[in-house]
Amino acid sequence: MTAFFCVDDRMGMLFNHRRQSRDRTVCADILAQTGDAGLCVTPYTAKLFESFPEAQVAASEDPAAAAAPDGFCFLEDPAAIPDHSLDRIVLYRWNRHYPSDARFPIDLSEPAWQLTETSEFPGSSHEKITKEVYLHHE
Repeated sequence: MTAFFCVDDRMGMLFNHRRQSRDRTVCADILAQTGDAGLCVTPYTAKLFESFPEAQVAASEDPAAAAAPDGFCFLEDPAAIPDHSLDRIVLYRWNRHYPSDARFPIDLSEPAWQLTETSEFPGSSHEKITKEVYLHHE
């Protein structure tokens, strides 16, 4: 499964149960990668995709469980990250320090994860967003 995440410079994801930021360009990039395969998200996250009516977005209280083994999910809460089944992680870095009380828990420096792609693009809310793609290797 491929999972998408957004983090700040300290790997923060949430503050007081709310996302730190949002960006339409990130949403469009995620949807370009998922295509007709669809994207599983929580009802809270589904609101980010309302301006993309053609998108195949399915809301579930447990999007990682709802996604197919070769499917896609966008997770904003570290508590929703499964202990297994992630083959690919796409990390969007805001390149800023935001207040956070929930952080991304996966150590991507472990040998099991390999950084395979890095790119930068201007977002709708951020001057620069860094996209990193990691593959899991056993």
